[in-house]
Amino acid sequence: MRILGIIPARGGSKTVPGKNIKLLDGKPLLQYTVDVANKSEYLSKLILSSDDDAIIKVAQKLNLEVPFKRPSDLAQDNSPTLPVIQHALNFYKKQGIQFDAVCLLQVTSPFKTTRFLDEAIKKFIESDTDALVSVKKVPDEYNPHWTFKVNDTGNLIISTGENNIIPRRQDLPVTYHRDGIIYLTKTDVVLEQDSLYGNTLTYIQSPLHVDVNIDTMADWVKAENYLKSNKK
Repeated sequence: MRILGIIPARGGSKTVPGKNIKLLDGKPLLQYTVDVANKSEYLSKLILSSDDDAIIKVAQKLNLEVPFKRPSDLAQDNSPTLPVIQHALNFYKKQGIQFDAVCLLQVTSPFKTTRFLDEAIKKFIESDTDALVSVKKVPDEYNPHWTFKVNDTGNLIISTGENNIIPRRQDLPVTYHRDGIIYLTKTDVVLEQDSLYGNTLTYIQSPLHVDVNIDTMADWVKAENYLKSNKK
């Protein structure tokens, strides 16, 4: 299976200025993902999708392929991810280069490992599903069977639609949430169904040690502390 690895990294981060190339323990944040992906046994090609000249320059120093500059309309604060992936796939499609699937790797999750990445891709291939996402277990107190939403009359109802709440924690079904570390999707699902998930979606549970997703300065400090504790 030919898999295109895409690292999206736009400029203009407001919560952590220059986040994608900001130095974390002496390395640009981008480099953590590049180093992991470059060692993968399964990625056929790895590229950067960015609109930012400074990010592109750092990527090129890391020998990360930058085949195009992302259009500005796909690099806004509210730009969804799907069109970014479609843009990359269509770029190669116009050249007659086809990929069976795409693997999206977020810079903001720097502590993933090559082993975890390859385990995810292997499961995706062997499962023959439309897509795979990395997930974490939802803590019991946030389990959808124990959460509520407000109905039209202003009263609380169980978010799952059940009439009776499950009383015991031990009886709660295990639920998961996407953690954004890895997305794998078949190309035809992305281009023809306009979806990252398709009709059949499998998962891989992320290790606890990768529980850092950098969106705020507090997350950045958490990442620095993680590296310090590992050194000790």
